[in-house]
This record gives sequence, structure tokens and C-alpha cells, in this order.
Amino acid sequence: MTNANHEKAFQPAPITLTGQHARLEPLELRHAADLFQAGNEPEMWAYMPIPMPSSVGAVEEMIRTAHAQAASAGPVPAAIPFAIIDVASGRAVGSTRYLDIQPAHRGLEIGWTWVGPEFRRTAVNTECKLLLLEHAFEAHGAIRVQLKTDSRNVRSQTAIARLGAQREGVLRNHMIVQGGHFRDSVYFSITADEWPGVKQGLLEKLGREG
Repeated sequence: MTNANHEKAFQPAPITLTGQHARLEPLELRHAADLFQAGNEPEMWAYMPIPMPSSVGAVEEMIRTAHAQAASAGPVPAAIPFAIIDVASGRAVGSTRYLDIQPAHRGLEIGWTWVGPEFRRTAVNTECKLLLLEHAFEAHGAIRVQLKTDSRNVRSQTAIARLGAQREGVLRNHMIVQGGHFRDSVYFSITADEWPGVKQGLLEKLGREG
């Protein structure tokens, strides 16, 4: 499948993406206090690469680490971290990232995603995914967006499948995570030809939630 977007360079960069309910803006230290409050739930961090931050200072360190991991000597960052903003309150209520950005293959991953408990299965969470996917496919001409999760995290797998992403398979012993656990990672993806149908489903879901 080809289109005009695929003729230009695939160079995602930090950007603010704004919807009716959610806004994604580049992750900064100023978001730390809000994120500490939103993420103060141990269960949320059980399958994350790091334990739950124990203080605002720990969140600030997490943000610094995210910036360091995003740094790249080339024109395209290695990752792009975002703060998820609830438009109604103006508060940062979660975070997400573009990862594994592959300019030569027009693909990237959406990951490191978490949102405070009160915003799960809400218009804020749904619109966040819509904004990320829309920007990848329509602004940059991505041909593939992938998502992955811990095989133990059934809730996350269900949520990803509900987006309309296709389950591809499992990478066994893919990572060593908290507690020295050998994590199996379940991979999902959305391709460019699937995106119009996925987008329609997200818009319908957003209409019901909004």
C-alpha cells in the first residue's frame, strides 16, 4: 500500500497533540507533581519496567531518564515521551511514548503508557490513543504501529485488543523486569490499511464516552 505521505521522510518529533478531552504534550519536569498524584497506585506499576515512584523527586528522575533514552545523534529521536493532560482540569493524568522509531521502515511503537485509575476507559484515555495513532498514520505516513505488553497483564492485552489492534504473537523471555522476572511480551499491531477501520471504531467509542 502506498500514498503521498509515504513519499516524505518519516521523522516524528516532539509535538503537542490536542483533542476535545485529552492533550498530549512533551513530557517535562513541570508535570512531575501531577504525575506522582495520578500514579499513586501500586497495582498500576506491577508490570511496568520500574517500580512505582515513591516521591515527586522519583518522578522527576523518571522524566530525566526518559529524556536521556530519547536522545539520538540523528535527525529522529529514539523515543518521544508525552504527558497525558486532562483538558477539563489541565492536570497531567498519565504518560505515554513513541518508541522504537524506525524511519527506514516507517514504523514505531506506542508504549510506556499509563493513566490514573479515574481515567481508565474514559474519553481522555480513548482520545489519547486516537491522537497518537492519527498522528503516526496520517501526519507521518506510518505503515505499522506496534504495541506490546507483559503476558501476565491481561487487562492491558484486553485494552489493546479493544483498540482494534491485531495480536501477533509472544516473544518468550523477552525482558528481565522487576524482581528478576523473565517477561514474555505479547505483541500487537495496526497497519496502514487497517487504520481507517480502527479510527472509525475509536471515533464511535469516543462518541459514546464523551
